[in-house]
Amino acid sequence: MTIRNKTINASSLFEGDKVIWMTLFFLCLISILEVYSASSTMTFGKRAYWAPVLMHSLYLAMGVGVAWVIHRIPCRYFGWIVVVGPVLSVVLLITALLSGGINSAHRWTTILGFSFQPSEIAKGSLVVVVAWLLSVMRDQNGATTSAFKWILGFTAIICGLIVSENLSTAMLTFFVILMMMFIGQVPWKWLSALVGLIVVGGALGYSVLRFTPESTLQKMDEVPVLKRLPTWAHRVRNHTETPSDPLQYDLNTNPQITQSRIAIATCNVIGRGPGNSTVRDFLPQAYSDFIYAIIIEELGLIGGLFLLMLYITLLYRAARIAGRCEKNFPAFLIMGLSLLIVTQALINMSVAVGIFPVTGQPLPLVSRGGSSIMVNCAYVGMMLSISRSARQKYEEAV
Repeated sequence: MTIRNKTINASSLFEGDKVIWMTLFFLCLISILEVYSASSTMTFGKRAYWAPVLMHSLYLAMGVGVAWVIHRIPCRYFGWIVVVGPVLSVVLLITALLSGGINSAHRWTTILGFSFQPSEIAKGSLVVVVAWLLSVMRDQNGATTSAFKWILGFTAIICGLIVSENLSTAMLTFFVILMMMFIGQVPWKWLSALVGLIVVGGALGYSVLRFTPESTLQKMDEVPVLKRLPTWAHRVRNHTETPSDPLQYDLNTNPQITQSRIAIATCNVIGRGPGNSTVRDFLPQAYSDFIYAIIIEELGLIGGLFLLMLYITLLYRAARIAGRCEKNFPAFLIMGLSLLIVTQALINMSVAVGIFPVTGQPLPLVSRGGSSIMVNCAYVGMMLSISRSARQKYEEAV
């Protein structure tokens, strides 16, 4: 009887959707394995062979702890983020823009010695705000026109502060908000008009990046708002002008793109095996932005598809849980958070396999990076809290 009670108490520590917990566990396991392998250049240079993976494992453990703490908080309290989140996000984003920057990009800010990207917090706060607006500004036909206007206003402010230094994050955030508005049944005439503007704006933006003369791009460095324009243009051109003949590849010009494609091209169904990558020593950011290429090289097509299915499972479970929610706010929130994680993962994977231009988006919960791990684990914790509440309501109804 005592043993049985201990078992019950141990299982009750991890409440919420068990599939999401298992997905988080597998993502962390793959992350530790592949970051240890992909960080060989760091370990060789510093002669500290275990330091990077031990620090990364510590961040993952802390992240899981954050997820556990948040999943114990009733989801109704997440509404307080609507009050604090936008103001804090704007302050942190402006602080980052006015700071000295890291690697010539003003994406980071430091508080109490801990560096992080305010955009990670801002996009999550925006998702919470949009979920709340979609839930309170509704009629029998869905979200109202007022909800659409308020959402567009908040999104314009947050994405406007992000876009000058991190175009891909601003685009990712805007896409997630657009999907949330579609799920929240925003009037179709407004959504269609917005999509039309996006298509026209995207075509104009692509034309500018693709065809602006190099001499003009160099002058953009002197304009603070447009100083990242040359970088965006070079990434678009490198993607569109990639030679079809493998013999024409220049290993020195685009090492990230070239080495990632070599890693993928030389893998097979089962891969080379964990720790046996041959490209990791030549691939910049192998442990971060391009870790998916290393995963495919070492774990093969099976490993790459398994990782993809983990993210798809996360989105599927979120949709199932949203269908069980009695109230609109947690339902829209869990869909927004899952879309935020899964869309970023799909972009990272698309970059690694050559479908999308280089963006600098890490693979959520897998790539090396302390602040990214903490924030994404916080998102997972909120999803688990919502699933915990939805499950209780579902069991009471049954």
